[in-house]
Amino acid sequence: MKITVVGAGAVGASCAEYIAMKNFASEVVLLDIKEGYAEGKAMDLMQTASLNNFDTKISGSTNDYSKTASSDVVVITSGIPRKPGMTREELIGINAGIVKTVSENLLQHSPNAVVIVVSNPMDTMTYLVHKTTGLPKNRIIGMGGALDSARFKYRIAEALDAPISDVDGMVLGGHSDTGMVPLIDHATRNSVKISEFLSAERMDEIVAETKVGGATLTKLLGTSAWYAPGAAVSSLVQAIACDQKKIFPCSALLNGEYGLDDLCIGVPVVLGKNGIESIVEIELSDAEKAKMQESAIGVKKTNGLLNL
Repeated sequence: MKITVVGAGAVGASCAEYIAMKNFASEVVLLDIKEGYAEGKAMDLMQTASLNNFDTKISGSTNDYSKTASSDVVVITSGIPRKPGMTREELIGINAGIVKTVSENLLQHSPNAVVIVVSNPMDTMTYLVHKTTGLPKNRIIGMGGALDSARFKYRIAEALDAPISDVDGMVLGGHSDTGMVPLIDHATRNSVKISEFLSAERMDEIVAETKVGGATLTKLLGTSAWYAPGAAVSSLVQAIACDQKKIFPCSALLNGEYGLDDLCIGVPVVLGKNGIESIVEIELSDAEKAKMQESAIGVKKTNGLLNL
């Protein structure tokens, strides 16, 4: 199993590290445009192999896509990260060109790969890959919902003062501060709805904190977060590589599901060896449906900025 991660910055390097440490891939290739950068990150990570007990080979390449040939899964993290006060949508002009070029180069050498898009604005970048590559819809996945849901569960566990392994919850909708739809009424602690433990006001706070989860970290760090995004990507890659048939909220191209059409947005999907094995349609309340529609309007507005 060969995995390629394009972009050897903090997010890409974290992806490679978590994938290697889980020890399910034979090879991870890091690729970056900056001379020697991916090679250096790969060497540094390989020097942790004996300490972290993994046998995955990690190699680096400066813009040589031939080194990525025959990859089973490719991850696109390249592009400029957010700075404090910057929205994900403001990145579109620069990142669209980068993502289009990267995806075309990757697929030239790995035409059968499943593509995972991380670059922001993530739903729009995922849609761009669909429109410019012509790949089957099951083989293009946007990472956002998996990360947003991890942040949601963190906030729930914090509010409950509970171990995070007790908590379950999902975030649907667009991967943006205004587009996220945390399904707070569906969230549980060991199958018990969290409304049994928390007030409506506290639940509203969790939703609000989740929606600005990325912006909160960007303000604290001065740039985008990387540990949780890297871990989210590694979980998606593992589900595909190991044909786990796990459900994750991911950005998928919709053709009528959830009453939405011709856009990529976060919905529950089953991930396996073919990428998106199926889209899971769950029963939403009228309020949740309205929020999904509102989120879709925002995503389509951003999509409209693409020069397709």
